[in-house]
Amino acid sequence: MRLTYQPFLLELKHPFTIAKFSRTATPIMLVQLHYEGFTGYGEASMVPYMGESHQSATEFLDKVDVSQFKYPFDFEGIISYLDQLAPGQPAIKAAVDIALHDLDGKLKQQPCWQLLGNEPKLMPITSYTVGIDTPDVMVRKLEDAASFKVIKVKLGSSDDKAIINTIRLVTNVPLYVDANQGWTNREQSLDLVHWLHEQGVKLIEQPFSKTDPDSNAWLTEHSPIPIIGDEAVQRLPDVAKAKGVYHGINIKLMKSAGMFEAKQMIDEARKLGLQLMIGCMSETSCATLAAAALAPQCDYADLDGPFLTKNNPYTMPGFTDGKWVLNDGPGLGLIV
Repeated sequence: MRLTYQPFLLELKHPFTIAKFSRTATPIMLVQLHYEGFTGYGEASMVPYMGESHQSATEFLDKVDVSQFKYPFDFEGIISYLDQLAPGQPAIKAAVDIALHDLDGKLKQQPCWQLLGNEPKLMPITSYTVGIDTPDVMVRKLEDAASFKVIKVKLGSSDDKAIINTIRLVTNVPLYVDANQGWTNREQSLDLVHWLHEQGVKLIEQPFSKTDPDSNAWLTEHSPIPIIGDEAVQRLPDVAKAKGVYHGINIKLMKSAGMFEAKQMIDEARKLGLQLMIGCMSETSCATLAAAALAPQCDYADLDGPFLTKNNPYTMPGFTDGKWVLNDGPGLGLIV
């Protein structure tokens, strides 16, 4: 087996602003695993707040000995090996894991979604994310979202109600809200939640800091809207900690170190009675298809990465009626 990789800068159509920072591009590492004439494709999306970079990804990949990845692949053993190479760095580990899943599907001549036991007809609607911005810019962003059935709105500023009012001038579709840990006052937040409920908001992600489970649990107890843990839920051990703190969790492959552990998180969350959302960072078609292969097992999806970027290096996957369309191609079904 042979590993190759290329650094890539994924450019965003609009500056992307959330409660704590803003960016115009995202460092990406495109990864390929070559084996017996087949190539598996993976991707690491390294948003700045997660602490990974082209340099850290390169240093990590240079340590990876792919000669020990024997077929059929021991995904659990491989993730354990990657975790032993270095702590953290889930995005670049996800790139290796995704490439292995793509390669596995190609070797078996089956799509990843089928190998994971999914039904494409159960694909949830995905949302289109609108970051914090001026009213005029938000309206322009919504023009790109005409084909979407749900809009996800970033809150966590002093203008949360004004942002929602701006959105409602343009569209009446259901809304998801992501506060990105931006709320600090319990009573004020609960008042806002009741108002958001009246505005057609269907879920709220990470209202308070991930290090404040008491406030998150208090809001979950009193909220008429499902509260979803995001930054507080990174990998498998965090799922059990979410029980009683949130109504559900948001799984992202760039947090979970890839598809294998994401599937474990889905199974554990279902056992605990937690709702499930599958989300993304700024990603190309590669990681989007990897997450979409798992999406039919989730209640909600926020997989809009390729729609928010302007230099996706791969062909856009099929998208109809607000949902990603899983094709019958082997592996991820990625068209290079």
